[in-house]
Amino acid sequence: MSQLETTYLGLKLKSPVIVGSSGLTSSIDKIKKIEEKGAGAIVLKSIFEEQIKFEAGKLANGSDSPEAWDYVNYYVKNNTLQQYLDLIKKAKQEVKIPVIASISCVSSKEWTGFAKSIEEAGADAIEINVFVLPNDRNATAEKYENIYFELAEKLKSTLNIPFAFKLGSHFTNLVGFIQKLNVPGVVLFNRFYAPDIDIDNMKFTAAEIFSSPADIRNSLRWVGIISSKISDLDIAASTGVHDGKAVVKQLLAGANAVQVCSTLYKNGIDHLESIIKEIEEWMSKHGYTNINEFRGKMSYAKIDDPLVYERSQFMKYFSSIQ
Repeated sequence: MSQLETTYLGLKLKSPVIVGSSGLTSSIDKIKKIEEKGAGAIVLKSIFEEQIKFEAGKLANGSDSPEAWDYVNYYVKNNTLQQYLDLIKKAKQEVKIPVIASISCVSSKEWTGFAKSIEEAGADAIEINVFVLPNDRNATAEKYENIYFELAEKLKSTLNIPFAFKLGSHFTNLVGFIQKLNVPGVVLFNRFYAPDIDIDNMKFTAAEIFSSPADIRNSLRWVGIISSKISDLDIAASTGVHDGKAVVKQLLAGANAVQVCSTLYKNGIDHLESIIKEIEEWMSKHGYTNINEFRGKMSYAKIDDPLVYERSQFMKYFSSIQ
């Protein structure tokens, strides 16, 4: 019988499959079903800095009173947060798997207090989702990266529970950036909102919100490299993971755990059982009894030709095709 236990951020998971932050993890009923179907942990739907500011502005619209603005900001922040804290507390009462909170922010200024409140509510860990769009041509890369570093330092000095940064892939030197970030864990990679243009109606729309199985290629490359280059770092692979085979690939590359989301929207929460079964069948077929026996076996540091992770020139392989 295959043993699927693993650890991520110091937490013991009954399986390496984590359901990522989304509407799937926004209610107790869904969270209970996710546990029942075999997930090792859940990441709660994010609480957003932009959401809080928008709600505060909408409620105070039409008022020129500074006192009114102060009151509305205080009310919205505390009540929006309280609903989130209540969800954490309830989830911890109803399920045994780790409950990871998620906060999404665009600055390093306000979130330390939110994170501490989340810890006090009982969350097992926190996933920090930071994205700062580098659209100022006069700003240096260091200016943008320092937002991440400053937030990481604040959280390290404030929290007693582990946390991970959910990152995008667009850093000039991802290995160096993560090394300097020096956090307990990272999630590779975030799937950001992207705009599209409706050319018939001349308006902006959202690009495809779900990942495809092909999207695993970028995260697989960097999981294999980062897991080999940086020690004492836990990695959760994300994006493009749609079945058990994809989970196995990420574990072979060196991931501690793997997040799924889009595939559950497409196939339903019951699909978790199929993912788990596929992992177990692969392990049994290849004679593995636990994940540690093969985790990282195909990482950058373990394979005979690590340059396969570095090759990026598409035409090198297809220029000879007539």
